[in-house]
Amino acid sequence: MRRIVLVSGTSTPELSKKISNFLDVPLVDPQIIKFANGEIYCEIEKNVRGADVFVIQSTIAPVNDNLMELLIMMDALKRASAASITAVIPHYGYSRQDRKVRPRTPISAKLVADLVTAAGASRVVTMDLHAGQIQGFFNIPFDNIFASPVMLSYLRNHLLRGNENFTCVSPDSGGVERVRHYAKKLGCDLAMIDKRRTAHNVAKAFNVVGDIKGKDLIIVDDMIDTAGTLVEAARALKNAGSGKIYACATHGIFSGPAIERIQECEELEEVIITDTVPLSEAGRKVAKIKVLSTADILSKAIHRTFNHDSVSSLFI
Repeated sequence: MRRIVLVSGTSTPELSKKISNFLDVPLVDPQIIKFANGEIYCEIEKNVRGADVFVIQSTIAPVNDNLMELLIMMDALKRASAASITAVIPHYGYSRQDRKVRPRTPISAKLVADLVTAAGASRVVTMDLHAGQIQGFFNIPFDNIFASPVMLSYLRNHLLRGNENFTCVSPDSGGVERVRHYAKKLGCDLAMIDKRRTAHNVAKAFNVVGDIKGKDLIIVDDMIDTAGTLVEAARALKNAGSGKIYACATHGIFSGPAIERIQECEELEEVIITDTVPLSEAGRKVAKIKVLSTADILSKAIHRTFNHDSVSSLFI
């Protein structure tokens, strides 16, 4: 008889517990020990022989430690004779390094894909990949889950209720396809910011493409890292004559000065993120940051994967 086992890493414990509650499946917390020299040790304290195991672990800061922890957990499960191992990675680290942009640089997203596969993953489930082509780096089944149903529900019920003056905005040309999907679902117009990146984690907003004068705006992105792009975009839009400005992004990474930048940015009314990356204590104190849970949609994806049902039908 087939059985499902949920194993949680240490990166997103709250999200893992919510998924466990939705599925009504006990959560296995492996014994994770970090030795004095930084090495990670793992012991799975449950029999997983012949089980379909789902390992929940976001590769977030500290990225390398959490990635290594994921690999070690999967290796332990493989050697414990699990029937299948699905790596549930709500946020896929290194996803911005998906191609060679300069000579003699790595494609780190492909390297991570090879490591995850070699460690024993038979399937990968992630959420809102920064670059969709990363799915092609894997030679095993790969499901890229979208947070849009969660975001769209919140936007409809809290921001767009009775307000037809909204426009969805892409902070750069690369995100236009994502924003077009939101605009279509919400019945909104579409605009874009012509952004130039001058260095890593440094962006400068230039021209606004589209009619946004006097309109309330929703900036839609897949992640917010240092919030430099977001703040620049908000200022450019406000200078172009926009109304209220909101932002939503699946992954609230919030590195370095991100929290402070968002708190001090008077142009932003609200920043909506999900729990694929746990919000820090400092972030929880910022009233304009709203966190939505992805546990429901991830648990449905896990349940359908286990039962060999369609996952894509979740987003129709």
